[in-house]
Amino acid sequence: MTDTPWLDDACSLVDAFRKGERSPTEELEATFGAIERSDLNCFSFLDRDRAMAAAESADVSKPFGGVPFGIKELDQVQGWPDTQASLLFADRIAGYTGNTVGRAIDVGGAVPVGLTTASEFGGLNVSVTKLNGVTHNPWRHGRTCGGSSCGSASAVAGGLVSLASGGDGGGSLRIPGGYTGLIGFKGTYGRTTRGPSAYSRPGTVVLGNMARSVRDAARYYDVVCGLDPTDPTSLPSSGTWEADLGTHELKGRKVAILPSIGGVKLEPGVEERIRAAAGELVAAAGMIPVDITLELPNLAAQWAMGNVSTLVPELGADWPRRRKDLTYEMEVGMMLAETFYNIHVAGVAEERRVRAYQAMAQAFSQVDFIMCATNPGPAFPAEKTNSSPERTPLDVLQDNTAADLAARTGLKALRIAAGIAPRLPNAILDFVTENAPDVVTMGGLTIISNLYGNPAVSIPAGTVDGLPVGLQVLGRHHEDALLFDVALAAERHMPWPLVAPPVSRAAGERVGA
Repeated sequence: MTDTPWLDDACSLVDAFRKGERSPTEELEATFGAIERSDLNCFSFLDRDRAMAAAESADVSKPFGGVPFGIKELDQVQGWPDTQASLLFADRIAGYTGNTVGRAIDVGGAVPVGLTTASEFGGLNVSVTKLNGVTHNPWRHGRTCGGSSCGSASAVAGGLVSLASGGDGGGSLRIPGGYTGLIGFKGTYGRTTRGPSAYSRPGTVVLGNMARSVRDAARYYDVVCGLDPTDPTSLPSSGTWEADLGTHELKGRKVAILPSIGGVKLEPGVEERIRAAAGELVAAAGMIPVDITLELPNLAAQWAMGNVSTLVPELGADWPRRRKDLTYEMEVGMMLAETFYNIHVAGVAEERRVRAYQAMAQAFSQVDFIMCATNPGPAFPAEKTNSSPERTPLDVLQDNTAADLAARTGLKALRIAAGIAPRLPNAILDFVTENAPDVVTMGGLTIISNLYGNPAVSIPAGTVDGLPVGLQVLGRHHEDALLFDVALAAERHMPWPLVAPPVSRAAGERVGA
């Protein structure tokens, strides 16, 4: 009997089950015990009865047979809360199970433990909501895990479960992966099904998992990928992602090392760490560094306005009646979308999206991979609702009632003005983007791969100020398997802690044993 959850990767836990060295029920008991003792606040719901029943009947011959599985609370599991991490839906219950999570449970044999915390509606790359409070980074309590898959990242890096689901619509796997020292792999758009509710917008989301190892991420793809008639964007799968690891020749592949893309300003120490990690990986794999220029149009503000507008039908009569139940940033986002989003903003967003496509296509005609930072800096304070190291205009408004009221009054006036001059919103959005970039560029290093739809992965690349930094590698469309091998090469040449060092020390340094 053990009182500590498994601290190696999920694949090795399955091996231990099959050898009889550990049992699914023992592992589950250890998992629940660790969750109870944890101060990470990374689970929003637990289902002990269902989990124990699944562990007792677990088929360990399945890919993740018997492995405790944390499920991001933006995913649906029939009979479980379906809150979207919002107070507005605190009492809503899911009437179905999402097809990707369903495959992980049914095909993979994973044991569903409960829901991990997320940012509200997945709209922010932070680890705090009004519904759940603050989720902490296991590397340093009081620091963020990013978002929106914050609870999954915290639970996996914090040694509570070795498998947890996530999703990436603007960086929501890669950003938490970078902040917590995990693999965050986003495949080509369509690689994982979004069924049975595959909305056409934002058209950027790829579901996946937070992983301690490359083979965990690849095995997860073996289980969940494949065509789904309820999601016409879903892609076929070879089903051999794990078996194909290490079979692709990387020597001679061309790489552009661009620590920052999209005009994002990196914090001190990050560029040096990224260049060092990228250089080590390129040299070890025999790849060839190539100098290129990548100039991307900034469409973050216009794109964000369009995405926030999709919340209108979901919120229904609750907006604006219950606006105070929303996270302040989501409330402001809704007001901004109502004020600024129109056909002209949508048109500019699409024109810039096409220019972004062209810029990315030009880059990938010259190189096989682009390497850059995942996040502009290491994890910021956990209670912050934006990633800027400085105070932003939203911080000022939230702390100053008079300024907030003045801003709301101004937005009402702008709404009237926009009706008279419909091109005004674009001019204002561009002004804000240029003069207050921190307000609109959260995820600025990751979002391009969601818009373009190419695969990208965040790989642990050491630390800055004792906190993890992610090396992001971008690949061409449909070359997911090749990108897995880049991550594998990094894992072999630059191994990382499978869980946060405070966790491994508390468990007697058993990680990797």
